[in-house]
Amino acid sequence: MAKTVDVTALGELLIDFTENGLSSQGNPLLEANPGGAPCNVLSMLQNYGRKTAFIGKVGDDMFGRMLTEAVKSVGIDTRGLKTDPVVHTTLAFVHTFENGDRDFSFYRNPGADMMLTKADVDERLIEESKIFHFGTLSSTDEGVREATRYAIDVAKKAGDVITFDPNLRPPLWRSLDDAKREIEYGLSKCDVLKISDNEVEFMCGTTDYDKGAQMLIDKYQIPLVLITMGRDGSRAYYKGLRVEAAPFLQEKTIETTGAGDTFCATILHFVLKYGLDGFDEEKLRELLVTGNAAASIVTTRKGALKVMPTVEEIKSLLRERG
Repeated sequence: MAKTVDVTALGELLIDFTENGLSSQGNPLLEANPGGAPCNVLSMLQNYGRKTAFIGKVGDDMFGRMLTEAVKSVGIDTRGLKTDPVVHTTLAFVHTFENGDRDFSFYRNPGADMMLTKADVDERLIEESKIFHFGTLSSTDEGVREATRYAIDVAKKAGDVITFDPNLRPPLWRSLDDAKREIEYGLSKCDVLKISDNEVEFMCGTTDYDKGAQMLIDKYQIPLVLITMGRDGSRAYYKGLRVEAAPFLQEKTIETTGAGDTFCATILHFVLKYGLDGFDEEKLRELLVTGNAAASIVTTRKGALKVMPTVEEIKSLLRERG
């Protein structure tokens, strides 16, 4: 089958309510931003000129309709996006700290994204894709977990590159043991891993990220591993190479929502550009520097899906920082 779609992602699509000042009564004002890691990734890929598609579920409510329109507006193919007639769209409330880090409160017990079933999965869409991307929020509950694993199997059989971002959100798991088990499953299936520093600590029990990366590579035979370290930049591990790039720190950072997703999209863009077997030290550094720059830009904006940086904005920052 012809591979006409660059990346198909499966997972959560939700509303991120982010703080945006105070009302005249002193109450916090919350802005309803379209969110969910998989679609954030796809939105940035659209800006890179890639063709993307999404598989997921929203509720038959005002937020579900808003999300559907938002996804369509950035150019993502929505034929794999389903609507649940009963369960409401998932909501997340984001509290931002002074340093830009954030804390999440979820309204998802249940939420529509959890209602995705194996029967909802568009196999043809996955078969037409070069890359299949997923995280773990689509594995927190039995039905959507079955759908996710089925989609991964379809992608494997179709010869897709499998990319994985654990995107650990402890409040959404019944236990952290469940989270660890599902992350291990994802690690066992992926060709490309994007993982954060705190997730390396969670899975490997070490703050030595080189050691953690090697543990994951040795155990799961993952060809390309990338670790994001926030204000400490990022690293890539590939065929014995270790490449590191410094962050692009922004004075205007207001929140970090979407930074990891922006970086993740950059990884996928470069995998499409060079092929999984086509990297060397120079190309890995190009990936890291571009990803760090893109991620730094989105930290200066509220939300993620609708405010991803353009290629020209990224190039401009790279020129400015030399």
